[in-house]
Amino acid sequence: MAGGALRPAPYPGTVTFPVVGMVGGGQLARMTHEAGIPLGIRFKLLSATPQDSAAQVAGDVVVGDHRDLDTLRRFAEGCDVITFDHEHVPTEHLRALEADGIPVRPGPDALVHAQDKGVMRARLAELGVPAPRNRIVTGPDDVAAFAAEGAGEDGGDGFPVVLKTVRGGYDGKGVWIVRGADDPNAAEPFKAGVPVLAEEKVDFARELAANVVRSPHGQAVTYPVVESIQVDGVCDTVIAPAPELPENAAVRAQEIALRIAHELGVVGHLAVELFETKDGGLLVNELAMRPHNSGHWTQDGAVTSQFANHVRAVLDLPLGDPRCRERWTVMANVLGGDYPDMYAAYLHCMARDPQLKIHMYGKDVKPGRKVGHVNVYGDDLADVRERAAHAAGYLRGTIVE
Repeated sequence: MAGGALRPAPYPGTVTFPVVGMVGGGQLARMTHEAGIPLGIRFKLLSATPQDSAAQVAGDVVVGDHRDLDTLRRFAEGCDVITFDHEHVPTEHLRALEADGIPVRPGPDALVHAQDKGVMRARLAELGVPAPRNRIVTGPDDVAAFAAEGAGEDGGDGFPVVLKTVRGGYDGKGVWIVRGADDPNAAEPFKAGVPVLAEEKVDFARELAANVVRSPHGQAVTYPVVESIQVDGVCDTVIAPAPELPENAAVRAQEIALRIAHELGVVGHLAVELFETKDGGLLVNELAMRPHNSGHWTQDGAVTSQFANHVRAVLDLPLGDPRCRERWTVMANVLGGDYPDMYAAYLHCMARDPQLKIHMYGKDVKPGRKVGHVNVYGDDLADVRERAAHAAGYLRGTIVE
């Protein structure tokens, strides 16, 4: 070589990176895949259709049915670990994959608590975790009996009652409010022929979420507790951290989430949705063992996002810092409306707020469908909330100026 320089010896081997197999092709898979790109992590996706949100951007896509064991086994070939963007893979199929020697994270023994609300409630009761009064009911008469058990001394009849199918519900689907013994909703859930969980309808002050991530060797991190604002059963806005939440209550919520993750053996991201009662108490409402809508703010508002930490956890890498980058971050979901050309709205939104972060999912716009979200951050909560609401509303078409 010129000048007598020596050529470096070739690297004695091949640098390889793991393959993460993700079951489900929705926006959670899309954003988890995005978080793995800077790490060089390769993703293989099992998607219902080639048009699904994540299938549009992933390089290795298998189109198939997650309910079919043979499809799952073929998909798992070449994957170092299997994880999920939903909880709907049959539990027995996950046990079969584990028996084949394939790491499944979270595993079926943990995931069943997010798949089956009856199993979840029974296990949380064993652990002494606070929750609304509940039990499995078998028909409208049993619903009335459950309500009567909660009747108060004030002469109330114990209604309203919340009924939930134990499997398959999300975003308000599979949930009914029964306001009296003669309410038609009292019979509706039983038509599907699946078990039904009855719960007292909690008169809560607000909804909170505690998001934690846990790795196979037991390392865990917890994000700041957030306030989650629902509209018609769908998450509309998330405020991080939850405003005016006493420190002891925030710590208690984080401790509940960390304990659940430990006791259930969760690997990956766990969202614990909570009711804050009017007397300052906390009740666990739902569990999700995957990245979650209440954690989308972390993409821009935390040092390490929920998606990046989920990838780290399922690969048993050291977890990243979950702390806030800014005093406040507000996430607002963008729902489909009557204005399908959202791209045309970018000009206004980006010019009005150069700090705005827009995250779109590549979905066709349909009324009420989650098609994206926006994140806004800053030191003034009122300002941040207004900016997030304006951007989400303008993209949807409900705000035109």
